[in-house]
Amino acid sequence: MARMSAFQRLVTKYQRDVDFLIIYIEEAHPSDGWVTTDSPYSIPQHRSLEDRVSAAQVLQQGAPSCSLVLDTMANSSSSAYGAYFERLYVVQNGTIMYQGGRGPDGYQVSELRTWLERYDAQLRGGQPRRV
Repeated sequence: MARMSAFQRLVTKYQRDVDFLIIYIEEAHPSDGWVTTDSPYSIPQHRSLEDRVSAAQVLQQGAPSCSLVLDTMANSSSSAYGAYFERLYVVQNGTIMYQGGRGPDGYQVSELRTWLERYDAQLRGGQPRRV
């Protein structure tokens, strides 16, 4: 939950200049699979799109105030972006400008914060560039 609150602070601070989006992918620690004791949720593995929708509704309750969409049941987004378990990206005009490490260990909100701070400074002085 600490990660989510750190991410929420970024959303709150930069939402006027940046569109934030969460793509809910397959459940990393389903209650009927690889269970973890530190998960605040008990969500079974998604067996249908309806299951994924129900799980996403639970996530949305504690998620930042940004858009939430669902990956396909074939996990197309997760595969395309190597997002399993979680990953942070900045995509601008179809170009990946920032790619964070794979979670959970590579998921560093502080790296994204640094990128956004630099981007914010560049907004006031010229074109954004890959940071």
